[in-house]
Amino acid sequence: MRDIKNKLTSSKNTKNIQSRKGKSFGYQVLGFGAGGGIPRAPYDINFLVIAGGAAGTPGGGNNTQGGGGGAGGFRTATETEVALDTVITMVIGAGGASSTANNYATGNNGVASQFSGSGLTTISSAGGGSGGANGVLGLAGGCGGGGGAPSAGGPAAPSAPGAGNTPSTSPAQGFGGGLGFDGARQRTTTGGGGGTGAVGGNSIQSDGVPNAGGIGGAGAASSITGSSVQYGGGGGGCSDQPGSDNTQNVGGAGGGGDGSFSTSRAAGAGTVNTGSGGGGASRLFTANSSASGAGGAGVVFLSFPTSQFSGTSTGSPTVTTSGANTILEFTGNGTYTV
Repeated sequence: MRDIKNKLTSSKNTKNIQSRKGKSFGYQVLGFGAGGGIPRAPYDINFLVIAGGAAGTPGGGNNTQGGGGGAGGFRTATETEVALDTVITMVIGAGGASSTANNYATGNNGVASQFSGSGLTTISSAGGGSGGANGVLGLAGGCGGGGGAPSAGGPAAPSAPGAGNTPSTSPAQGFGGGLGFDGARQRTTTGGGGGTGAVGGNSIQSDGVPNAGGIGGAGAASSITGSSVQYGGGGGGCSDQPGSDNTQNVGGAGGGGDGSFSTSRAAGAGTVNTGSGGGGASRLFTANSSASGAGGAGVVFLSFPTSQFSGTSTGSPTVTTSGANTILEFTGNGTYTV
């Protein structure tokens, strides 16, 4: 910016430029961004890209308990000196839909979010992986699903949690889910889904303490809006035992949905536009056919100097300011023209 200013003040046309600026006729045309009067030039843009969280896995009459859903991946990026008139396209991933009547199957995964544009490096965050079931592994994703479990009294098979940071990114976009039934411990509680900031909690299965589903992994924090906010909490695991500790199988900080608890609490959904996972469901909540919690949809943020804001976008992003920056929040597909 300093070089541009020097060229303008030293040019032989400087006198004409100053003369035209003085004749405003009662208004000022903000042709150079929201700051007005500041020549626009290529500028840096910061991004936060969060994918859709997975639904938890439902409980079912076929002797199975669902693990918590993993959050969508969390990635940041900075594009430097983005050329004017570049069109940046945002795609926002949906959260996994709730489902019912588990028949030894997982719930629904979240969907990837990304931004792309000519001359830019496309950044994509992976959707969250859903939880496991009796003998069915939790699914991998941006954050992995919690391990599942069988109900009391029926045939039992182990269920490992899903891995996070899949596909692999550096830094990691998320973490794996927590343990459900591992083949040795008591069988009725499931693991929490992984969060963008921490691994999902293991189910608590011991003769010495109340049994409980695992807590969802905590979300990671970002200050791109000007305030520190957590995004991408994992969904809580579930328990079908009335004597279990229902303070444990809650969603992770940052928007994770709670896991269901026996017959007294339904599985909760992940918070919309945080990319959080939904809670896993116990078979006991509603007559052996319990719905899982839906995953929360993703979001993409852009932050850049207010003086350079073009004002041209599609998809109706929310526009806010913090200090010298303008922030665009896309909760649906859209574009921004630099």
